[in-house]
Amino acid sequence: MKIEKALLAVIIMALVTYIPRALPIAVFRKEIKSARIKSFLNYVPYAVLGALTFPDVFESTGNVITAVCGTIVAFLLAYYKRSLVVVAAGAIITVFITGLFF
Repeated sequence: MKIEKALLAVIIMALVTYIPRALPIAVFRKEIKSARIKSFLNYVPYAVLGALTFPDVFESTGNVITAVCGTIVAFLLAYYKRSLVVVAAGAIITVFITGLFF
């Protein structure tokens, strides 16, 4: 790759990562008073994290059946408000046990 192309790629990547960080500061100079917008902005990080990680859940074990079983157990434990450690341990144990059978 030529140095010009590499430099152009670095500049484009810098702009792409800088704009999402600088744009909210430029647009929202005043405090946001709308409860609806505040609520929306509070959930954005969780939605993005879920969108980035959830598809990989089904490929992580190499077996879709064990992945689905672990995901179901994790959802159930999280729904009943168990701690993150209990949810993770429950999903791992479920994947291990179902892996013995499938």
